[in-house]
Amino acid sequence: MREATHEPLPAGGLADARTDVRTDVRTDARTQQDLLSRTALGVFRLNGQFLAISEELAKPAGLTAAWWQVLGAVLREPQPVAGIARNMGITRQSVQRIADLLVAKGLAEYAPNPAHRRAKLLRPTEEGRSAVDRIGPGHAALAARLTAELGDAAFAETVRALERLATALDALESAAPSAGVPAPAPE
Repeated sequence: MREATHEPLPAGGLADARTDVRTDVRTDARTQQDLLSRTALGVFRLNGQFLAISEELAKPAGLTAAWWQVLGAVLREPQPVAGIARNMGITRQSVQRIADLLVAKGLAEYAPNPAHRRAKLLRPTEEGRSAVDRIGPGHAALAARLTAELGDAAFAETVRALERLATALDALESAAPSAGVPAPAPE
């Protein structure tokens, strides 16, 4: 938007001033769209990078990145599959498939859920905890290398920025959940 200045109105008067404001708004909208696109592309790239790194870190422990992700979600406390999916932002069906594989391999087990008879809780077995523990040294080494590359403050700010972005997207989704589409921008 045009800031209040002591500059004269454009030669065409107020009508041209309104046109300038609309142009500025369109430019701002384009800039916002560009920022959204760049953010999404950056996150997609990071997702691919993290998945590749996770596969490499998990491989020596006999896990895949997806198995590690689901086991990691229940290390502190057992959770139902739907809760894991919600926290991870993926489908319940994909978590169910992985949970069933982890149970079949003896890395996790289902336990009764006092809050819901049919939605059992997933929890790691000792073998599952041991597998995740074997990832620890590689994970720590990568964290140290990334901290050295970014610096402590920048690494912490990166985490905060990503958390703010996730919270903002959650808020937008909550505001317009029926269509799954953000509300239109004001004109």
